[in-house]
Amino acid sequence: MIIREKIHNLPSIFGVYLFKKGEQVLYVGKSVNIKARVKSHLENAKLDRKESLIITNSTHIETIVVENEFQSLILESQLIKKYRPKYNVVWKDDKSYLYIKVTVKDEYPKVLLSRKEDDHMSLYFGPFSSVKVVESLINDIRHIIPFCTQKNLSKAACFYSKINLCNPCPNFINQSRDKSRPVLKRLYRKNIRKVVKILNGGVIGILNELYRQLKEATKKEDYEKAITIRNKIFRLERLINHPISEARTIHELSLQKNNQLPAFLQEMNKYFPKLDDLTRIEAYDISNLKESNQVGSMVVLNDGVIDKKEYRRFKIKNQSLRSDFDRLKEVIERRFKTDWPYPNLVVVDGGRPQVNVVIKTLKKINKPIPVLGIAKNPDRLVIGINSYPTIRFPQRNQVFNIVRLIRDESHRFAKKYHLHLRRREFLI
Repeated sequence: MIIREKIHNLPSIFGVYLFKKGEQVLYVGKSVNIKARVKSHLENAKLDRKESLIITNSTHIETIVVENEFQSLILESQLIKKYRPKYNVVWKDDKSYLYIKVTVKDEYPKVLLSRKEDDHMSLYFGPFSSVKVVESLINDIRHIIPFCTQKNLSKAACFYSKINLCNPCPNFINQSRDKSRPVLKRLYRKNIRKVVKILNGGVIGILNELYRQLKEATKKEDYEKAITIRNKIFRLERLINHPISEARTIHELSLQKNNQLPAFLQEMNKYFPKLDDLTRIEAYDISNLKESNQVGSMVVLNDGVIDKKEYRRFKIKNQSLRSDFDRLKEVIERRFKTDWPYPNLVVVDGGRPQVNVVIKTLKKINKPIPVLGIAKNPDRLVIGINSYPTIRFPQRNQVFNIVRLIRDESHRFAKKYHLHLRRREFLI
C-alpha cells in the first residue's frame, strides 16, 4: 500500500510515474509535477474506488523525469502500450485502444488515426486517451511538418496541399513525369521521418533545426520564408509545453508554485535586489472583443498557492478607452484604491509596452512594486527595470513555467468573465 511517507522524495517536475505491485505495473500516469499528482491520487482514493484500488494494491512507485510536457505525453503512451496496466482503462475510449498509425511501408506513407494495433506494415504510436487528443495532436504536427492523411491516391492534388498541410502532395508527385518526381518523393519521405521523430519524443532536435533554418532565411533576407518558419517554431514550442491532454487541477498547479517558490525568489533577486518576499503575487490580464464587454482580471498566489477566493474581476468603466494599455491602467488604478493586501510582485500578460504602463501607473500612485511581463510567441520574460531585459529560459526551466502558468490562469479568468458578459448581453 502507498502511504504519504513513500512519496516524500518524489520529484516535483515533468515526468511519468508508475504504480507497481512488485514487478507488475498497475497504473501509468504523467504530470508537470509528479509529486503533486501522486498526492492527488492519495486524496482521491478517499472518494474513488479505482483510485483506492491503485493505492491499496501498489507496493511502490517508480518515476521517469523528462524535459517537457510533450515528452511526458509520448512516454506515458509508450509505457501504457508496453505494460497494458490494469487501471488505465480510460485509454480504451469505450471501444478499443487509440493510436496514431504511420504507414511507413507505403510508397507515400500516411499518418492516420487507428483503433487496430499492428498490421505488421506500419508504425503505431499510443495509446492515447481520446479521439480529441489524437486529432489535435495530428493537426498540430501537420502544421509543423506537412503530410498526407488521404488513404488513397487520386489524380489531382488534394485540398490540403493548397493550404500547405500536405506539401509536397503525394497525388501531385504521383502524376509528375519529369525529374522532379524522385526529388519530391524524397522530400515527402523526409517529412514523414520528422513526424516519426516527433512522435518518438524527439522534438528538441526538430526545434533546433527550425531555428537553424530561421537564421539562414533571415540572413538571406527571405523574410516570407522566415515568417513561415517562425510560425512553425511557435506552434512546436506550444506543443512542447502545452500538449493536448487532461486539464491540470488547481491543486497540482498550486503545489508546483509552492515547491518552486524559493527558486523563483532567487531568480527574481537578480533583477529586484530589494525583493525579499513573495508572499503575494498578483497577475493581470485584459479581455475584450471588438471593444465590447471590456474586462480585466486579477489572480492571486498566496505563499505560492493559487488562492481563488482572492481573485478579482473588473468590468472596464470607461468604455471609450481605445486600447488595452488604457484599460490595464484603469484596472491597476482601481485595484490600488482598495484596502486589499499589497502584492510583492505584479505579473502582467504582455511585453515591454504593458510592463511600462503598469510601472508608470504604480509610480504615479506611489506604489514601487516590482513588475514582470510575459510576452508571447515565443514565451519570454520581460523584466520591469531599466532597458527592460528580455529572458528566454530553457523550456524545462521551472521558474519560467511558474510565470507562464500564472499568466495562463489570469487569461483564463479574464476570458471566462468576458464570455459571461457576452452571454448575458445576448440573453437580454
